[in-house]
Amino acid sequence: MTKRRISHSRKTRSATAGLIVFAGMDRVKLLMIGFGAMSLLIITRLFVVQVMEHGFYEQWANDQHTLAKQLLPERGEIYAQDQFSDSGLAVIATNQTVYHVFANPKQIPIVDKQKTADAVADVLGLDSAMVLERLSKENDVYEPLKHGVSEQELNALEKIIHEQQLPGIDWTPEDARLYPEGKATSAITGFVGMADDHRKGQYGLEGYFDTQMAGTPGSIRKELDAFGRFIAIGDNSIVEAQDGDSLILTIDKNIQYTACWMLSDTVESLKAEQGSVIVMNPKTGAILAMCNAPEYDPNHYSDVDDIQLYMNDAVSDQYEPGSVLKPIAVAAAINEGKITPYTTYEDTGEVKIEGYSINNSDFKAHGVVDMTTVLELSLNTGAVYAVQQIGNERWNNYIQQFGFGKKTGITLNGENAGNISSVAKLQDIYSATSSYGQGMTITPLQLVQAYSAFANDGVMMKPYIVDRVVKSNGYQEVTQPEPAGQPISPETARTVGAMLVRVVDGPHAKPARLDGYFVAGKTGTAQVPKENGVGYDEHLHKDTFIGFVSVSDPQAVILVKIDKPQSPWAETSAAPLFGKLSQYLVNYLKIQPDRSE
Repeated sequence: MTKRRISHSRKTRSATAGLIVFAGMDRVKLLMIGFGAMSLLIITRLFVVQVMEHGFYEQWANDQHTLAKQLLPERGEIYAQDQFSDSGLAVIATNQTVYHVFANPKQIPIVDKQKTADAVADVLGLDSAMVLERLSKENDVYEPLKHGVSEQELNALEKIIHEQQLPGIDWTPEDARLYPEGKATSAITGFVGMADDHRKGQYGLEGYFDTQMAGTPGSIRKELDAFGRFIAIGDNSIVEAQDGDSLILTIDKNIQYTACWMLSDTVESLKAEQGSVIVMNPKTGAILAMCNAPEYDPNHYSDVDDIQLYMNDAVSDQYEPGSVLKPIAVAAAINEGKITPYTTYEDTGEVKIEGYSINNSDFKAHGVVDMTTVLELSLNTGAVYAVQQIGNERWNNYIQQFGFGKKTGITLNGENAGNISSVAKLQDIYSATSSYGQGMTITPLQLVQAYSAFANDGVMMKPYIVDRVVKSNGYQEVTQPEPAGQPISPETARTVGAMLVRVVDGPHAKPARLDGYFVAGKTGTAQVPKENGVGYDEHLHKDTFIGFVSVSDPQAVILVKIDKPQSPWAETSAAPLFGKLSQYLVNYLKIQPDRSE
């Protein structure tokens, strides 16, 4: 029995040993398989890291041992002329440091969120509920609260945070654009605003010269050791930022302010839709003032409800000018030798062309009249008569030579070219209607350029607003006056100038007169086309008065345009402002009297 048991035990031990060997062999295989799988995973990961994601990890490694930072340039400034300042200049667009306030909600205890929201909202003028909503984002580490915070606001915020021990509120400095003259220069400067997540010049000079004024960013790159210290012999490089160009304008700060103030007052008193004023030196083309009403404050451009206010109507508004085009028609016929100021025709009060009837604005017949009277009484039939003497083709040429139908090229965003396509059709009816400023569109600036020919011996000067561009290294690019053409002879220019003095002395431009001065000018009361494009609205008009002072030594061409005023004629809307502004200019520019009454 015992032997059997012993024998049985041996068999059992033998079997158990076999199982152990077998199991050991399985474990080895499993371990080999496991090691193989792990090796495969490691190889795969190494392939991904070293090949597929090489660029990422290379950059990550560089970041650990390299300090790289972008150097931001300073945006160029804009200056106007100012004879009362020591430098002769006044800054109208500059830079200032403001602050961006933000929160780290994770650092603010739940019990302090309402108190923090109320305190921040009170100091920064924000809505408390909005601030609380942002502070309540538990897993957020960054929530913007307000950009453009002034130093005074920041000091008040810092004080209350310290007193009430409010964690989680921080700030960082940021650049902002400042326009010291505010509304008075907004039509010229435009503004710097956010576009595609970066600051960008928009409208006016800021838009036109954005790239030049923004400058070029630089960079700094330094290698660090394992402890974050600079390695003197490492791969270090510095590319200096290049600051933006600054602009010095032809605009005179004092003329600009006065013109804009007078315009705003006129537009408001007449309950007009809008208005524009341009003052230009006819001998050089230098713009001394340019403004629109209503205006906006570029320091708070986002407060504007209607973005149309951003447009500079002085260069962008394309409108039918009306009777201010009659001197152009008369000048063309005089220049061609077809008429003189004393040429007469019989005004029956009506002209019929191609089945259309053209009447004078007063619907009266004035009998036999000369061409000076045509301008004095602003007779439509007389302007048609003048153009008929030279023919459609020559009239079309003069329209182009006077600069209509193309941009002047002034360095401001938003300039338009107008539309003279109807005149180019060379049809009698279109030549006739355009002779008194209907059926074609121009811009106020084009009209100022055209009238500079009357004040400058027939030479039309190209308008410009930037006197010089100052580079960051001090180099200056000076703008030289440039003729835009000579559509008429000096004799014709002086003749029409004298005729325009008779206009101001006549019955329809009394408010434009100036004691002691020969003032040349012309009114224009142009009907506004209906919205459907068919015919004109009898109750709406755009009024223009344009002229220059003085005739013996012209220093300024002045245009005043008032849109849809509660006034029947340009004589009672645009002409009075022209007179007031002329009086200011002869005093400010010290223009000597040239007339003894």
